[in-house]
Amino acid sequence: MDVVSDAISSVRTGRPHSDRLGVSGSWCTRIAAYEGAGFHVVLAGSCWLLPEGGTGIPLGPGDVVLLPHGAGHVLADGPVDAATAARAVPFEEVRPRHTAGDVELLCGKYRLDRSRTHPLLAELPQVVHLANRADRPSELRGAVDLLAHELDGRRPGSSLALPSLLDLLLVYMVRAWLARAATGTWPAVLGDPVATAALRALHADPAAPWTGDSLAARAGVSRATLARRFTALVGRPPMAYLTWWRLTLAAARLRDTDAPLAAVARETGYGSPYALSHAFSREFGTTPGRYRATTGRRTA
Repeated sequence: MDVVSDAISSVRTGRPHSDRLGVSGSWCTRIAAYEGAGFHVVLAGSCWLLPEGGTGIPLGPGDVVLLPHGAGHVLADGPVDAATAARAVPFEEVRPRHTAGDVELLCGKYRLDRSRTHPLLAELPQVVHLANRADRPSELRGAVDLLAHELDGRRPGSSLALPSLLDLLLVYMVRAWLARAATGTWPAVLGDPVATAALRALHADPAAPWTGDSLAARAGVSRATLARRFTALVGRPPMAYLTWWRLTLAAARLRDTDAPLAAVARETGYGSPYALSHAFSREFGTTPGRYRATTGRRTA
């Protein structure tokens, strides 16, 4: 696994949900803030998006918008000011209009457990707007085209294809942001060969008995060089990051599966359930058993 895949999979719960929305004439709808990430794909026509506390963004055919922190926002047929936004109709009242219109949108949500959000995802801005330009990544354009073909729901296998394409869309949106970000911690981290080599090793086999020396050897540098560069870029030393990541994986396994604690301990690099329980309680302030009981199994 790579860092982007792991960062997404560790917080994803359930399957993405989407609605196709067709509207015409004058319209304005509000999407309330929620726990998760939202997205919009403009399939036809044009509209405007106004995020809470932000400025209006014009959207055209083929544009994709990701709201990675679930910010509330308004969609409308034209520029939106505060007075117009205050009169916006709740999205639930507009959503049933699954008919063709001057503007057609794919609107959806990804369910996320934000209790252990990876810092890569935490760094994403409130709105990621990926305009349909010639320099946009070809895979993102391809995913949008495939989504448009699958949305009618009448093709064999569409109920399986659509959620899979939505998962791909999320990966491609995050990847596109990383590629174009001029500043930011994680674009710099993933652009550094030493930090990237160390992260790939840790994510590929988090249960391995890593040491500072063995990880430095994998990255092809001295232990001191790895510690200096990794800490400066990631914000914590390599072994501290490994501990944080192991416990994040353990939390996800406890939340999403019925795996015994001994199995979770083995998968996350702890020699015994006791060792995992001790580290988990210190990090989360609760035992693995209580954590599992309160978070439940949310894979549906």
